[in-house]
Amino acid sequence: MKVLLINGSPNKNGCTYTALNVIKNTLDEEDIEADIYWIGKKPIGGCIACYRCTEKRECVFNDKVNEFTALAGEYDGFIFGSPVYFSGMNGNLMSFMDRVFFSASRQEPHPFRFKPAAAVVSARRAGTTSALDQINKYFLHQQMPIVTSRYWNMVHGNTPDEVLQDQEGLQIMRVLARNMAWMLKLQEAGDSAGVPLPKQEAHRTATNFIR
Repeated sequence: MKVLLINGSPNKNGCTYTALNVIKNTLDEEDIEADIYWIGKKPIGGCIACYRCTEKRECVFNDKVNEFTALAGEYDGFIFGSPVYFSGMNGNLMSFMDRVFFSASRQEPHPFRFKPAAAVVSARRAGTTSALDQINKYFLHQQMPIVTSRYWNMVHGNTPDEVLQDQEGLQIMRVLARNMAWMLKLQEAGDSAGVPLPKQEAHRTATNFIR
């Protein structure tokens, strides 16, 4: 079983990475393979609603989005991490997730459906809960079970060293990792027992309220 941890920060080894690395180390202890994927520093453009992904089965812009989506099918769970600047995830990660999940929903087999996921945010002080709400909505839309911890998944600090002093935040990361491992093991046991995935309705119903 494998989990992919997405570092959505422009700082490769910053506060967000520090939190994700605690999760990675704990997953290793649980015999769950974990990799960290960094979206990089280069600007990532947002979705332009061209709908070409319905034909191409990938985003029309061939950048980190398609690179990541091509990898996603190999993994059983995902944790997306973001710094908080203005009470939400940072702009590059938002553009990245918009395009990843919009284009991936056109693919079969679906690379994310029914795979456990979680959000992790890092902030100097505040804005974390609204950022968590924002990221979690992607998982709700894609039928991804959301993994919880014993508190909201956040760490505080202005530098990696300060994050490592946030003992409560570090514990939250460890608990989250163990809960992710537990959920993956439950899914594996269900597969072994022949428990089928939920039945999918063939066509998605979309209701527009303006006639």
